Amino acid sequence: MTTTALPTTSSAPSASSVASPVAGKLPAAALGVTRVVVSFLFICHGMVGLFGAFGGVDGRGGTIDPLSWPGGWASLIHLVAGALVLVGLWTRPAALLSSGAMAYAYFTVHQPIALFPIPNGGEPAALYSWILLLIGILGPGAFALDTLRKRRR
Repeated sequence: MTTTALPTTSSAPSASSVASPVAGKLPAAALGVTRVVVSFLFICHGMVGLFGAFGGVDGRGGTIDPLSWPGGWASLIHLVAGALVLVGLWTRPAALLSSGAMAYAYFTVHQPIALFPIPNGGEPAALYSWILLLIGILGPGAFALDTLRKRRR
């Protein structure tokens, strides 16, 4: 007499199958929310330089000529590339350009004052540079127009 072993199946879902839909979406959502918040704040810096928002560059509504080097170009990058990162369109190149602009700002403006970011006032430039580099490498995450463009292809 021959006996055949039947495969055992459990009707209860495993812990990994229950957690995987959430675990798979959570990092993309966290990256997407981080991208939106950071790029919104980045855009605000561009609005300060170009439109005198939030008191402007001098605290009295002063602006920077958009074509002046490097402040005007930096403000344009803040505004245009920041808006692209915000909506998640051409996110990687826009984030990498923004990251490079902030690294340039750190090393040409802040680092000559002092070696470390806190004493030289370059902490925002350093943080923006690293966070935007991370977004440029990892991609836009959730809630991005780039994701919609890829789905249509």
